[in-house]
Amino acid sequence: MSLVEGKLPLRLKLIHGFGAVAFGVKDTGFSFFLLFYYSQVLGMDAGLVSLALLLALLVDAVVDPIIGNLSDRTYSRWGRRLPWLYAAPVPLAFAWVMLWSMPGGEAPTFWGLFGICVVVRLLLSACEVPSISLLPEITSDYVERTTLFRFRYLSGWLGGILMMIIAYGFLFTGESGLLNRDGYMTFGIIGSALMVISVVGSALGQHKLVAHIPVSKPPPFSLKACFSEIIEAFSEKAFLIFAVGGLAAYISQGLNFSLSNYLNVFVWRMDATSLPGLPDSVTGLSIYPLILFLSVVLMFNIVGPMHDRFGKPRSAWLGALGSVVLTIIPYGALLLGVWPQPGTFVSLAMVFTFLTIGNALGIVVMVSASSMIAEIVEAYLERTGTRAEGAFYSGNWLVQKCATGFGIFLSGQFLALAALSSDVTPDTVAPAVIDNLIMLYAGATIILMLIAGYWLGKFPISRADHEARIAAMKNPGLPQ
Repeated sequence: MSLVEGKLPLRLKLIHGFGAVAFGVKDTGFSFFLLFYYSQVLGMDAGLVSLALLLALLVDAVVDPIIGNLSDRTYSRWGRRLPWLYAAPVPLAFAWVMLWSMPGGEAPTFWGLFGICVVVRLLLSACEVPSISLLPEITSDYVERTTLFRFRYLSGWLGGILMMIIAYGFLFTGESGLLNRDGYMTFGIIGSALMVISVVGSALGQHKLVAHIPVSKPPPFSLKACFSEIIEAFSEKAFLIFAVGGLAAYISQGLNFSLSNYLNVFVWRMDATSLPGLPDSVTGLSIYPLILFLSVVLMFNIVGPMHDRFGKPRSAWLGALGSVVLTIIPYGALLLGVWPQPGTFVSLAMVFTFLTIGNALGIVVMVSASSMIAEIVEAYLERTGTRAEGAFYSGNWLVQKCATGFGIFLSGQFLALAALSSDVTPDTVAPAVIDNLIMLYAGATIILMLIAGYWLGKFPISRADHEARIAAMKNPGLPQ
């Protein structure tokens, strides 16, 4: 049985979603700034940095199922999830600060970077896996689950966008811009504070609802049982279909995020584009986070109606198709020579228009995919009689982190293949280098998003299937 029947109160939606701010802070740091910071500012080889980030993600992905399984088996008067949400945020904050201010202020060794990235990611998982695993427990309603994911994605993106606004608007201004080394320490300190506030604040806000001894005491943890459960989770046909589509979508997201600063600066010259009527210090790069915010607001308003009209699978397919078309059009037009000169206001306005709609549709894909997991949880519960939210969401994180890590890894390799070295500037880079980077990025994006849309569109659990299953499980004698 779910903790709340019927429509969820707005306060609960806001509080539950608020916990995702920490994930948004992490995502912005890892995806937008970390590769640039360690390669362009500290001087590490971009390929080695991306490899360290990939390996750290793979370690995290393997450990995630253990965290999810331990979360499922936590038995306390505060329930299964809250102890994790109170214990992990403060250590995470200290590790996050260290990531952006390495001792001595110099570039770490490859293994030093790998080590701190592993610590940060594991602690973030100890916050995010239990937090998101609360969602199927809170409500079994098909529409309300989409609503909770809307609020989670909204909060996550707002946390990330807030860090972008702080970074682009205050920390990385002036001639040094993103090369300002001191700004990254402040970036880490502010981010760590947001992480603690969001995770602990969300836990406290939900405490009264979810803090109770679980109905039944779970069996003790064992490593064999943990991975057996994950293997059994992957045996669900619906989860396998989700995993293939999600894998492609997350690789594309990791690639897009980690290349954003390079594309925005070297291709579109946002840092050198002034805005009419505003001071010269306000550039296209300064308002880039606000454009992302508009796209998230657009997503928030269209994903619900899309799910109502088309269902989650078809919404994911339509979102992927629309996103890839709108994302690639500006780059294709630029290569063909029919796009306004980058660095001009006309070019900037057109890029932002395509970005707003394309990114909104891209997030629709992610919201649709994430919401599908909750339906898989009930299918597994009906088949086995076991609640395994943590196992499935950690399985989701396994897919996401492996894929995102591979996307970041691809970014480093694309930069190397395009021959974009750490000592060039937007004014001195060769046009052929930019063309190579665009073609690599565009080609990979088209392939990945079409694969994502195709497989997510084949997700086999419809709204009618889900509601029939929930109705059947509410009958006496069936697992609850």
